[in-house]
Amino acid sequence: MPPNVSASDIPALNRNQKTIVVVGLGMAAVAFVEKILEYDTDKKYCIKVFGDEPELAYNRVGLTQYFTHRDPEKQLMKPRSWYDENQIEAHIGDLVEEIDTKVKMIRTRNASWVPYDICVITTGSSAAVPPNAPTNMDGVYCYRTIEDLDNIIDWAARNDVKTASVVGGGLLGLEAAKAALDLDLKVTIYERSPRLMFRQLDQDASTLLESEIKKLGIETKIGQSPSVVHGTTDPVTKRTRISGLTIEGEEDKGVQATDMLIYSIGIRPRDQLCVASYGALQRGDRGGIKVEADMSTSAPDVYAIGECASFNNMCYGLVAPCNDMADTLAKNLTNHGPATFGGNDMSTKLKLMGVYVASFGTIFPDEAVKAQPLTYRDPFKGVYKKYIFTEDGTRLLGGIMVGDTNDYIKLLAYVRSGKPIEREPSEFILGVQNAEGADALPDETQICSCYNISKGEIRKAIREHGLSSVEDVKKYTKAGTGCGGCVPSVTEIFEAEMKSLGKTVSNYVCRDFNYSRAELYTIAKIKGLRSYYDIVQHCAEDKSTLGCEICKPTVASILASLYNENVLDGGRGALQETNDRYLANIQRGGLYSVVPRIAGGEITPEKLGVIANVAQEYKLYTKITGGQRIDIFGARKEDLPDIWEKFVNAGFESGHAYGKSLRTVKSCVGSTWCRFGQQDSVGCAIRLENRYKGIRSPHKFKGGVSGCIRECAEAQGKDFGLIATDNGYNVYVCGNGGTKPRHADLLVSDVSEEEATRYLDRFIVYYVMTADKLQRTARWLEKLPGGIDYLRKVVIDDHLGICEDLDKHMTYLVDTYEDEWARVIKTPELRKRFREFVNADGDKEEMIEMIEERGQLRPANWPKQLDPLPSLEAAIKSKKASLSWMHVGSTDLFPQDEGRVVKVGDVQIAVFHTADGRFYATQNMCPVKRDLVLSSGILGEVKKEGQENHSSYVSCPIHKKNFDLATGQCLSSGAEHMSINTFESKVENNQIYLLLPSVDVLNEALASEKFIIKKSMTASVADPAIPVAAGKDVNDW
Repeated sequence: MPPNVSASDIPALNRNQKTIVVVGLGMAAVAFVEKILEYDTDKKYCIKVFGDEPELAYNRVGLTQYFTHRDPEKQLMKPRSWYDENQIEAHIGDLVEEIDTKVKMIRTRNASWVPYDICVITTGSSAAVPPNAPTNMDGVYCYRTIEDLDNIIDWAARNDVKTASVVGGGLLGLEAAKAALDLDLKVTIYERSPRLMFRQLDQDASTLLESEIKKLGIETKIGQSPSVVHGTTDPVTKRTRISGLTIEGEEDKGVQATDMLIYSIGIRPRDQLCVASYGALQRGDRGGIKVEADMSTSAPDVYAIGECASFNNMCYGLVAPCNDMADTLAKNLTNHGPATFGGNDMSTKLKLMGVYVASFGTIFPDEAVKAQPLTYRDPFKGVYKKYIFTEDGTRLLGGIMVGDTNDYIKLLAYVRSGKPIEREPSEFILGVQNAEGADALPDETQICSCYNISKGEIRKAIREHGLSSVEDVKKYTKAGTGCGGCVPSVTEIFEAEMKSLGKTVSNYVCRDFNYSRAELYTIAKIKGLRSYYDIVQHCAEDKSTLGCEICKPTVASILASLYNENVLDGGRGALQETNDRYLANIQRGGLYSVVPRIAGGEITPEKLGVIANVAQEYKLYTKITGGQRIDIFGARKEDLPDIWEKFVNAGFESGHAYGKSLRTVKSCVGSTWCRFGQQDSVGCAIRLENRYKGIRSPHKFKGGVSGCIRECAEAQGKDFGLIATDNGYNVYVCGNGGTKPRHADLLVSDVSEEEATRYLDRFIVYYVMTADKLQRTARWLEKLPGGIDYLRKVVIDDHLGICEDLDKHMTYLVDTYEDEWARVIKTPELRKRFREFVNADGDKEEMIEMIEERGQLRPANWPKQLDPLPSLEAAIKSKKASLSWMHVGSTDLFPQDEGRVVKVGDVQIAVFHTADGRFYATQNMCPVKRDLVLSSGILGEVKKEGQENHSSYVSCPIHKKNFDLATGQCLSSGAEHMSINTFESKVENNQIYLLLPSVDVLNEALASEKFIIKKSMTASVADPAIPVAAGKDVNDW
C-alpha cells in the first residue's frame, strides 16, 4: 500500500480522458483494447497496459508455430507499431505486484505506483506443475511461454540430449510432444488419466488418436505418471540435470532414462492480486478472480477478464470465451452496453500431430439427461464421429470428431441454437456437408466463435455496406480472421446473400470474358488458339478490348500450360505479370530476387561457391528459403541476364520462384543418410522436381518427399507429397500452408515411385485443366464435387476415360521444357528487354537506399506515411517555365503493349506503347511507396458507362494500383487521392517526342534521387509511449 498517500500525492491523470490500466498483456488484453478502440468513438479513455513478460502480446494458442519460425516478431498479436498508432502506453517486463483499490493505484516492479480510473485485470494463467516438481533442474521445463520454448530448443540442441518425456496428454501436452518430436527427440507421453484428451474425447476417439500418434514414433504411457525425477551433476555446468524418472506404480522397474522433461498438465489462473489487494478482490472457490456477469470484481472500478477470471466458479481457457468477456466489458465501459457474459461452452476444434480433432456441446451428459449417441467409425481412413442427441433424436446436444471435422461449425450452430434439427440424425453422419449449408442456418447462429460474429451480423454488413467480396466481409466484420475455421461458412453466407440481392457471384476471368479459366482453357485447347489475340477474337465480349491485369496473365498461363512455348516470345511477354516478364521476383524498390533451382535441396560445395561469388560480386542479400534453396535479393533488372549467365554456366537453371508453376520438391535425406529412412527420398524428390519444373499452372504448387513416417519434409503440407513406407510410397495431394493451411489427402497407398509419378502426372494435368484462376490445389479439391474420392476415380480408376490424354499431355510438357534463363542469355533480342533505360547507358541509379544489417545489405524501411509527390504542372506554373518537344527514341525501342524507361536529366519517365498503337508517358515512380517500377506494369483499359472511348491504364506491379495513362489519376478504389505526373507525347517519322520543361525544372520537381526511400525517412527513435523492459534498447527489439 502506498505509504501516507493523500489525494495530492497521486500523480495527476489526464482529466480530459479517463485512464484504463490493463494489468497483463496477453490475448485477452489485446482483445479488450481492440474492442475499446472500436466502441470508444468519443475518445473517453486513454489506455496503459503492463505485461510482465519481456515481449508484447503474442499468440499463445499458436505457440507451437514458434518452433517453425523461431521469430518472436511473427508470434506477436499486433505489430509494435499498432501500440504507437493507437496511443497505447505499453510497458513490458514490468510485473504488477500490488493494487490499492481505495486510492485506485497499482504498484509495478519498475514503474512503482500508477493511478487508474478503471483497472482491467487480464493476468491470464500459468503452467500447472505437480507439487515439488524440480523445475529448477536443467532439462526440466514447462510448456507455456516463448521463454519456455527457447529453453526447450536450446536444451534439445545439445549433442547429449536424445529423449524427451512429456507429462500430460491433454491439448497442451500433445502440442509439447509434437514440438519435441520436431526437435528430433525420441518422445514418450505420460498421462495419469485413462486416456488422452480426457476432457474432450471418449475412449474410442482417444484410442484412435493414440494410434495415429504412435505412427509418428511417439510412445504413450496411459494411466501412468512420474513419481520421482532423478538428476545427476552435469560435468560441464556442474549443475544438476535430469537423468531419469521413476514411474508411479512401477518402482520395481527402476529408473526410466530421459534427457528432458516437459510438464504440460494444465493451467492455473494467475489470481495473485487477490492477496495483493488487501482483501478487496475476492477469489473464486476453484481459483481465479471472482467476477459478475458484467465482468466487475468485488472492488469498485476493477474488472477481470480472460483466464484469470472466475465466473460462476469457472475459469475459461479458450480464446472464444475470453473474447466474449472482452467484448462484454468494452460495451459496458462505453455507450454500447449494458452487456452480460453468460458463460461459454468448451467446444474446440484443432489439429494435433496432423490429426483433426473436435468436440462440441455436451459430450458426457449427466445420467439424468436422457441422451442417445450415434457413432460412426472408419478405421481405414482414421475417422471417428460420435454425436449425442436427445432420446427422441430431435435435438443435437454435442459431439466428438476425429479425423474429419469439416462439419464442426454447422453442427456447433445446431447445438447452440437449441432448436429441433428437422432431419434424420443419420444424415449428420452420412453427409451433412452435402446437405444444407451455412446459408440455411438461422440469423442468430454464431458463425465465428473467435469473435462471436453471428450469421445475421454478416448478412447485415453485406447489405448495409455494400460488401462485394469475402475479403471485404472479413475486413469489416472480423469473421474468419481468427482461427480461420469459419471461412467456408462465411463464403457460403456471402454467396447466398449476393444471390438474394440479385447479384451474381461468378467465376468469370474478368469483365472482358464471360468464361471461367477452366472454360477458356478448354476452348483454347479444342480450337487450337495460340495467342491472346486469338482468344480475344473467339471469347471476349468486346473483340477490340485491350485486356486488363487479370485476364492477360490468366491467358498467358493457359497458353503456357497448353503449348509450353517461351513466355517472352511471340508477344507473350506483354501478357505476363512483372515477375514472369523479367523471370525474377520484384521486391521493394523495384529490385529483384533470383532463385536458382536446387532440386530436392541437394547442392554441391562447388555450386554453393558459385552462389556465394555472385552474391558478393553484385552485393546481394542471401537467405535460405523454406523450400531448401537459396534466395538472392537486391538484383537490378539490367543485371539479371549477366547473373543468370554465371549461374547457367555453372550448371544451374531457373528455379521458377517467379512463376505460377512448380516451386520446389522438398526432401529429407531419407535412406541415403538417415537411420530411419525407408526409401531414397532425395533421389525421388530430384526426379520429381526435374520432371515438373517449368510447368505453368493456375497457381504455384509445391511438393515434398519424406523418407519415413516422421515426415521431416512436411509432405502432407504440400500440393503433392510422398511419404516412404516399407512397400514404396503413400501419395498425398492438395495440402498447403500459407494463410489457410490444409492437411493433404491420401490419394493412394504403398505404390512404387513409378506408379506414384504416373498418378501425380495425371493429378497435375487435371488440376491445370479444371482449376479456377489463382486457385491453389487445396481450394480446388474443396470445391471439386466428390472431393478426394472423385479425384481418385479420375486419376487412378480412369472414371472419365481421359487418363491416356492426361499422360500424353504431361509427356509433351516434360519433353518441351526449356530453361528460360538460358534462352534469354542466348538471345540478344530478349536481353534487350532488361536494359535500364532505352536512351542512356552509364552509371546505375540508386533505386532505394540500402542499409547494412547483420553483415548484409537490405532496402531501407518503408515509412508508414509519405507525402504526395510534387505536381510538375504546379512547378511549371510557379516558374513560368516553357515547354518544348524532346526526342527520346525511335518507336522500335518501345514494344507494343509494354512500357520502357527513358532518362531525362535525373528523372525516370515511363513510355508506354499500347496494343492499339497509342503512346503515353508518365513518371516511372509509383507514388504508393516511391518504387521506380511503373514501366514494368501490365497495361489495361477501362470503358466507362455511356462513353465510347476507353481509358488506358498501367497497373503498378508492386501495389496493384491502376493509374490512368492520360490523366495520371489513380483508378483503384480507396486510392483515388493518388495521382502521377503525365507527359504529352507525339510520333513523327517513327520517332517519339515528349513535351517537357527544361531539364533544370524537371530535375528540381521530380529528380528520382530526391524522392526514393531513404533510411532518414524512418530514423529509429525510442518512443516514450512504449517503454522498453529494463536493460533492453529499442534497437534490440
